[in-house]
Amino acid sequence: MSDNLTPREIVAELDRYIVGQGAAKRAVAVAIRNRWRRQQLPAELRKDVTPKNIIMIGPTGVGKTEIARRLSQLVGAPFIKIEATKYTEVGYVGRDVESMIRDLTEAAVGLIKQKQREQVIEKAKERVTERLLDLLVPSKGWTPEENAEETASKQRTRDKFKVKLEAGEMEEKKVELPPEQKQGPQVQMLSAFSMENMQMDLQSMLENMIPKPAGPRMVSIAEARKVLMEIETEALIDRAAVVEQAIDLVENQGIIFLDELDKVCGPSSGHGPDVSRQGVQRDLLPVVEGTTVNTKYGSVRTDHILFIAAGAFHLSKPSDLMPELQGRFPIRVELNDLTRDDFLRILTEPKHALTKQYAELMATEGVTIDFTKDGIEALADIAFEVNRTAQNIGARRLHTILERVVEEVSFEGPDLKKKKVKIDGKYVREKLTAILQKEDLSKYIL
Repeated sequence: MSDNLTPREIVAELDRYIVGQGAAKRAVAVAIRNRWRRQQLPAELRKDVTPKNIIMIGPTGVGKTEIARRLSQLVGAPFIKIEATKYTEVGYVGRDVESMIRDLTEAAVGLIKQKQREQVIEKAKERVTERLLDLLVPSKGWTPEENAEETASKQRTRDKFKVKLEAGEMEEKKVELPPEQKQGPQVQMLSAFSMENMQMDLQSMLENMIPKPAGPRMVSIAEARKVLMEIETEALIDRAAVVEQAIDLVENQGIIFLDELDKVCGPSSGHGPDVSRQGVQRDLLPVVEGTTVNTKYGSVRTDHILFIAAGAFHLSKPSDLMPELQGRFPIRVELNDLTRDDFLRILTEPKHALTKQYAELMATEGVTIDFTKDGIEALADIAFEVNRTAQNIGARRLHTILERVVEEVSFEGPDLKKKKVKIDGKYVREKLTAILQKEDLSKYIL
């Protein structure tokens, strides 16, 4: 949306979607504002100002991922979420740590492409209309030998069809769509040899070996419009500019959310899985410190990518990380367990609160769901109690409980004679009584 929001504005935007966790919101807001501040500095100083990476400490379901995801959407930054446990050092089964940068670059290319599509959409529509007219009233047969009257007659026919096309009156009419020549692969910079790249190249080779359908096919105008729109939009996009802008976006605005960092914590015992955990930390270090990663779009520097790490840290603590890696995550914030009042707010306050989502979903069937105040309180009470006595999965508990509460209405929705359903405290407890009486709550609620 905007890259010059103040910290206060960023927190206010995050508050629309995420309840509580003020310390974490303030930390990420300052990190994003510091990016804008860095851009205002002289070039010589700018290159030495590195981002202050963040570690979020807290149990599952309290908003760690959601804060980072909403933040990236807010500033229009490329964003990926990955689990630290996916990566292992060479010799163990797992992905290469540098692949996260390649994934982030792909995300950036997608963002830039979307922006360019929006810029060329009107021109693409004009070109599609002309191509559809060519299918309906071929202009290739027009010759200089034709007299002016015949030419004018054909032009009038095209003009009539154009009016009908733009009015959407011919969407069902069939036309013969010729086979499109597949665009050749764009020239790309060679990336470093890695097993991942070899797998991608092999997959691409196999796809090219699969015979493509040949010859024209009969399709409706509506279908032809979609196919031609994609072709014309791609043709109008400046691929070189996309790659250049995407790499710049990754290097200066990219955000990587590194989850489950606590799973690769702990001192090494010299053998077994601990070796791999230490290996992941060693491999992460140069990427977080700043290195150059080869991607299929060219070289990407990681010096100014913002890393937000997260973990529950039940059995370990950030100080168990390698000292060098600790130093690259100077900001640490603790996220709180969700209280009963937090659950109440989550159910009602966010822009897309769960109760609003379910109400809107059922409204598509003509069913009105009314969550009463005591009904919402009952949901909050039960979610808090089950989290306290069974496994604590944070706000995700509300999804499982709400799904069970509205299960019958959701299933019967299209056939319900009574199109208004009131979900009050009594209704909630009736639907969940059987579950709450079980000894192993987690077995039934999850």
